[in-house]
Amino acid sequence: MKIRNAYVLLALATLFWAGNSIAGKLAVGHVSPMILVTVRWVSVALAMYLFYRGRIVADWAVARTRLPYLLFMGALGFTVFSVAIYYALIYTTALNASILQGAMPLFVFATSYVLFSSRIVRKQAIGFALSFVGVIVVAVQGEFGNLLALNVNLGDALMLVAIIAYAVYTGALRSKPALHWTSLMFWLCLAAAVTSVPMLAFEILQGAAIFPDARGWLIILYIVIFPTLLSQIFFIRAVEMVGPNRAGLFINLLPMWGALLAVTLLGEAFRFHHAAALVMILTGIGLAEHGARAPLHADPRNGAGK
Repeated sequence: MKIRNAYVLLALATLFWAGNSIAGKLAVGHVSPMILVTVRWVSVALAMYLFYRGRIVADWAVARTRLPYLLFMGALGFTVFSVAIYYALIYTTALNASILQGAMPLFVFATSYVLFSSRIVRKQAIGFALSFVGVIVVAVQGEFGNLLALNVNLGDALMLVAIIAYAVYTGALRSKPALHWTSLMFWLCLAAAVTSVPMLAFEILQGAAIFPDARGWLIILYIVIFPTLLSQIFFIRAVEMVGPNRAGLFINLLPMWGALLAVTLLGEAFRFHHAAALVMILTGIGLAEHGARAPLHADPRNGAGK
């Protein structure tokens, strides 16, 4: 019963994360990306402080010594990641965004290798190469002539920016301060809120700001409650029940959920190159994980920008 409950929590957590791309697509025309990002992280930071104020205050002595690090990490892993995704969804489909996010574990692995010289074995190298080809297939819409002509969808290019930003963020978590996960998430969310304000100001000055209508507020409410708060709580609880290795594998459900939601809720077309890319990405992740002694994913207690 305990294991089954953990799997339900994991399935729901990844479903909520996948729903972030769907919500971002539905937000187009109803709330602009920077307003969405700023309200998201301000709301979550306030919620974290209200619920975990005691722990946050107790951890202040440690946090204050690493404020530049926390500011950088919140800006990179939460602000840049979210901004890139929500702007990407103006130009690309939620289906493409979901499939591309499926390659994130391999980019995390590659970043760890570059930054920390993590050990690499043949299966991991093959897995990364296969998944990267899958990413390229999506980016060029199954036509490799588009690659030679540098004809890549702007939205898909922005998704790659988001993936790389989150991969660097995840790799850099190795140097995180010794904070309880609630305190760490609060400071990262606060950093994201602060660093999003200049970009929000720029969006407003450019006349590109779209203040939320009724649908926009519902989308913001969903993003704050489900992909940001509940998914974290569910994932962390599941890790406590079955361990990080088994729980980490469920992150691979994200592109599957995303594809299913994009097709059923948004009516987006699922084409052969999507299927081919999905198979390559998931097979590549499977090879890399099989060849690794440690999981490729970040410690889920550190918070997630999805």
